Amino acid sequence: MNARLNWRDDAAVELVPGYALADTDGTARAEVAGVRVAVEGGYLHVAVPGVADIQVVSAPAVRRIRYPRAPEPTDD
Repeated sequence: MNARLNWRDDAAVELVPGYALADTDGTARAEVAGVRVAVEGGYLHVAVPGVADIQVVSAPAVRRIRYPRAPEPTDD
């Protein structure tokens, strides 16, 4: 694995039925929001605020990922 992942902040992750991520209370959820995500080699790394461990799911488990678009470059 690459030690330097390209993280995206403030993401929302939706998993397909049968897969789940732990939220801050340890509850298994198919959807989490306000998380950091990084994609590497067919795996999604998910950092949920308040959860000590990074959770990793394989690409087939992921239905959708949403995160804010980077600001458009300016002509300065």
